[in-house]
Amino acid sequence: MEKFSRKQYYTNVLRLAFPVILSQAGQIFVQLADNAMVGRLGAVPLAGVSFANSVFFMLFVLGMGMTMGLTPLVGEMYSVSNHRKTAAYLQNSILFYGCIGIVIFLLAMAVKPFMHSMGQTPEVVEQAIPYFNYVALSVIPFMIFAAFKQFLEGVGNTKVAMAIIITSNIINIICNWLFIYGNLGCPKMGAAGAGLGTLISRIMTPILIITYFYKRDSFARYFAFFSRDKFSFATIKSLIRVGSPISLQMFMEGGGFALIGIMMGWLGTNEMAGNQVATVISNFAFMIIIGIGSAVTICVSHAYGRRDWLEIRRYTGTAYRLGLMWNAITAITFISLRRYIPMIFTSDPAVIDMAAHFLVFVAIFQISDGLQANSVAVLRGIQDVKSIMVISFISYILISLPTGYMLAFHTPIRESGLWIGVIIGLAVAAVLYYLRIRKQTVRHLRADTDITETALR
Repeated sequence: MEKFSRKQYYTNVLRLAFPVILSQAGQIFVQLADNAMVGRLGAVPLAGVSFANSVFFMLFVLGMGMTMGLTPLVGEMYSVSNHRKTAAYLQNSILFYGCIGIVIFLLAMAVKPFMHSMGQTPEVVEQAIPYFNYVALSVIPFMIFAAFKQFLEGVGNTKVAMAIIITSNIINIICNWLFIYGNLGCPKMGAAGAGLGTLISRIMTPILIITYFYKRDSFARYFAFFSRDKFSFATIKSLIRVGSPISLQMFMEGGGFALIGIMMGWLGTNEMAGNQVATVISNFAFMIIIGIGSAVTICVSHAYGRRDWLEIRRYTGTAYRLGLMWNAITAITFISLRRYIPMIFTSDPAVIDMAAHFLVFVAIFQISDGLQANSVAVLRGIQDVKSIMVISFISYILISLPTGYMLAFHTPIRESGLWIGVIIGLAVAAVLYYLRIRKQTVRHLRADTDITETALR
């Protein structure tokens, strides 16, 4: 096989990453728009949206993580031109992920009555529940869209999902403008209008991507392989085998951030609103890392299909270097502009002060967050997914959350303690993920060397 120069590794990763980054930028921009538009209504509506998102995200991330198991499975089969098996993964994932979307919606409805007992003020909960209803329902079309999106990433196509996500985000912003403020004769729904906009935009995503598949012969051919006898528990079991550890890892990491948002509400409305602003800004920076990670998972999964461990190690190094460069830039930006960035979202001085304070902590964990995210991307690519679940449990459940809780509620540092817990957990995760990748690559490279030496004797 042809080997690449270092420049070509960067080119391959960035070529795949750029559309994912634009997709993430579009999604984060919608979050920015949602928060900015709702934030104009005051701190309580913004805190309500933050609370609703914190509760729902812990369920949503389970489904989102499950869909990510499809990419390395498709990538492995696509790299050896097994198109029938690739199509079987797509067919089964549409059914399986659609059913998961329904289950998540039902779970959200079961959780909703308990939102009044989560330590938030009645005013915040009153704002949160209507928004929560719409966002919960939107998970069903999202999961169907995600089956196609992750399939496309597995075959190395990241541009189509980018175009569809950006289109849906534009729809979301227009709907927000209509329904939050009641423009053009639409009902003035306040924070709930942002939830309705999310639902409408997510309904459009599977419609658009299925239409694209049917109109492109190179993708419509996969539909030709669909048949009733291709629905297979064995295939779904493979999706569960790879997807469930990823789902649990994302649940523990993302759920940790969501629980911090909820605990911020125990400390006060301004703390919760400021935390929401800082989290959205952090997510905006993290979109670059997500793009790099998605690209690396694709490249690594293709190399894994050929069992080329030298190629895997080179892509790992490429991911680390690109991530570190970006994280250094964001850390400097957050610290130097921490007093100004929050003004995009709110004019409330107390919320601005709180968000500026939190941005210092966000800047501190940039490096470790980037390292752990890219390490997870590599481990997904080689389907070493059980390890990421174990490491996440240690880092976030056993270390990060208890540390943050103790510092916030049993020391004078209060809200700062929750973010210190995050910093410690991410640092532990970064080290443990790195050691796992090193162990895997060294072991396989040594095995390949031993096989080669034996063959030469």
